[in-house]
Amino acid sequence: MTTAESIPDVLQRVRATFTTGKTRPIEWRLHQLGELARMMREHEADFAEALQADLHKGSFETALSELGFVASEAKYASKHLHRWARPKRVTTPMMALPGSSYIQPEPKGVVLIIAPWNYPLSMVCAPLVGAIAAGNCAVMKPSEVTTNTSAAIARILPRYLDKDAFAVVEGGVPETTELLENQFDHILYTGNERVARIVMTAAAKHLTPCTLELGGKSPCLVDKSANLEVAASRIAWGKFINAGQTCVAPDHVLVHKAVATQFTELLAAKIKEFYGEDPGQSPDYCRIASERHAARFARLLEGQRIHTGGQVDVAKRYVAPTIVLDPAPDSELMQEEIFGPVLPIITVDEMHHAIKFVADRPKPLALYLFTKSKALEAAVLDKLSAGSVCINDAVIFMVSPELPFGGIGNSGMGRYTGWYGFETFSHMKPVMKRGFRFDAPMRYPPYNDFKRRFMELVR
Repeated sequence: MTTAESIPDVLQRVRATFTTGKTRPIEWRLHQLGELARMMREHEADFAEALQADLHKGSFETALSELGFVASEAKYASKHLHRWARPKRVTTPMMALPGSSYIQPEPKGVVLIIAPWNYPLSMVCAPLVGAIAAGNCAVMKPSEVTTNTSAAIARILPRYLDKDAFAVVEGGVPETTELLENQFDHILYTGNERVARIVMTAAAKHLTPCTLELGGKSPCLVDKSANLEVAASRIAWGKFINAGQTCVAPDHVLVHKAVATQFTELLAAKIKEFYGEDPGQSPDYCRIASERHAARFARLLEGQRIHTGGQVDVAKRYVAPTIVLDPAPDSELMQEEIFGPVLPIITVDEMHHAIKFVADRPKPLALYLFTKSKALEAAVLDKLSAGSVCINDAVIFMVSPELPFGGIGNSGMGRYTGWYGFETFSHMKPVMKRGFRFDAPMRYPPYNDFKRRFMELVR
């Protein structure tokens, strides 16, 4: 394990590697991306064992949301990297003719990736894909909460990626604090708003740009026109995958009163269909990351009107898939991001009340709408802002490398995945090139009215 005292030496080694230009050739980048994908294939069993120990994550969910997500990102970046890295020609204004102008992507340098515990493998390696594609060196800090996955990454990743260009730093607060004392060329942090403020404060000392992937209370609006059977299936899947520990999971549902009872019963039936009579016995249902987080849910559920579930076993880190009916807006459950398998259902008289409910609160990371009404769809898109919007489904937008992933306001800043990851970790360097054959005297002093009129004409 890397100690806080050894971090400066690690950073010096990685910085020296970047200075040599080793990471710039496209073929080197493609090789590293290929090795990252190969690591996912060859150590599927090792990572699955670690994720099972940390989160009780089943094999299907591990393949879908961890290993497969990273492999897909690496494959997509490899396919498009030559095109992404090419200079892009842009128009040259008349005043600068003859000449040419273009934008040349270049790597930023040494980047820091601080990952969360909810997807402890993919949230290290998916951002890493963009950093590699852009030609950077990278230092990765896995979460200390999911110790088994952190140890697996630290043990396995150096066998595949260039050890001089990439480093994994394990540990907790002291190691993270020491990392943030040092200068990086970009920081990508995924986690909560409180720690994000600490990261930004530390980055400000070095004027380091940040990408912050946070969260918030992502609302889900269900209109009376929606296909309730399909809506219940998709919402249950999006909410209870990874036991609700997903930053883009539906946080609460605002459902039209005309279908509220029917929708709630369908949702409860889907939970039973997915996870059985006792979800605690299901191989497909995850656990909470720590006893401390599990105890939090016992507190959040106190005094709530529970329709389904509600069982909490702190020692086993188990919280049942739970439906809560109409919690008070000022309750703790509705004031902070739930980030777990508890889903409040709030009945609204009209959908414009739901729109106002969302508009009056901080901008979420994700916003979900289930409806057949084009007018309601247009109203939601026009009046509400969110990091991402998904209509008639939940969470599934994350599988598209063509869509950027990122927040807005309290839910974060910046974006990555696909091209947007390459762009985030690149400096888009503007270049204008001119020759010596023609040098217009009009721009040089002494100035007169003729020169002024000429410049107004050509600029």
